[in-house]
Amino acid sequence: MSDPPADPALRLDKWLWAARFFKTRSLAAQAVSGGKVQLDGQRVKPGRRIAAGARLEIRRGEQRWEVVVSAVNAQRRPAKEALLLYRETDESLRLRTSEEARRRQVAARRAHGSGRPTKRQRREIVRFTLRES
Repeated sequence: MSDPPADPALRLDKWLWAARFFKTRSLAAQAVSGGKVQLDGQRVKPGRRIAAGARLEIRRGEQRWEVVVSAVNAQRRPAKEALLLYRETDESLRLRTSEEARRRQVAARRAHGSGRPTKRQRREIVRFTLRES
C-alpha cells in the first residue's frame, strides 16, 4: 500500500504556525482574523486554503514581511526547515533590515539613566520617601 498523496493546500493559520511566524496556531488564527495577515492583498479567514505561489503580507508588532509561499508542510519543523517554506521578497527584506538598524540606533542613543532606576537610585528614593512621611 502506498501513502495517499500529500494535500497541496493547507489552512493559512496552520501554515503560519509551521513556518514559525507565530508560536501557536491560535495566535496565528487571531492574527489572520484581526487583519494582520493578508493573502494576495485581501483579508481572509484562518481556514482559507493556501498553496505554493500564494503571496502573503504578515504584520507582527513592528515587524512586517511580504513572502511568497514556496512549499506547504503541515508539521512544525526546525527553523532552518521552516525557512524553506517561503521566500521573502527583496523589497520586504530591504525594508525589514533598514527598520531593524534604525531601532538599534534609537536604542543606542538612549541617555544613560533614563531607564529603570539602579539599585542605588532605588534606595535613595526609598530613603527620601520615608523621610517625607
